[in-house]
Amino acid sequence: MRPLMAAIAAIAALCLPARAEISSAYTDLKADEHCTVFSAPGGEESDQDWANLVCNGYRGYPIFIYYGDARESAFYGFPPAGDLAPAWESFDGFNSSGDKVEWRLDDASGNTVPFATIHRWFVSGADPDKTTEVLVVSRVAQPGISDGCRVGYVASTGNPKANEQAREIADTRVAGFVCGKDKPVVMQGSVPVPSFHRVEP
Repeated sequence: MRPLMAAIAAIAALCLPARAEISSAYTDLKADEHCTVFSAPGGEESDQDWANLVCNGYRGYPIFIYYGDARESAFYGFPPAGDLAPAWESFDGFNSSGDKVEWRLDDASGNTVPFATIHRWFVSGADPDKTTEVLVVSRVAQPGISDGCRVGYVASTGNPKANEQAREIADTRVAGFVCGKDKPVVMQGSVPVPSFHRVEP
């Protein structure tokens, strides 16, 4: 019986879906070192405050930073083809992104694929001397799909579990998230997540 039971167990194990192997990698993001401006005001628009940058990401996956009026929107991965820009996703208050990006990687297929990012943002409130830190979880847009967007917001200020919560959102919510339709997950700390919005292109 033991050989038979062992054979049955082995067959059952082969029939189970492979468990995703998830890990993290980190990249730096400093505009003056890792980014190139590809669009900015000029001529009659030279007094306007905006710029579009493309930055080094993870192993050929770019990061796009869209800056305007002391606010930033970021897109991770491969954007839509042509002149169609990604949706603008940012906080209502003045804000800026941090200089380190965590990439969540799926290693199950043997090819390491970045499927989500966790990126710290600094958001100003009514008091300009105080900022709220938020971990923003985003879907990474894959080549030919371009379905990148924000999936979750985790208040980091006053929240010792922020990193753990952000990774849980990345690992469990990104895969089934429909950009432009599903509402992002919001997890508060001792201070609330600042208001945010999305503007379709």
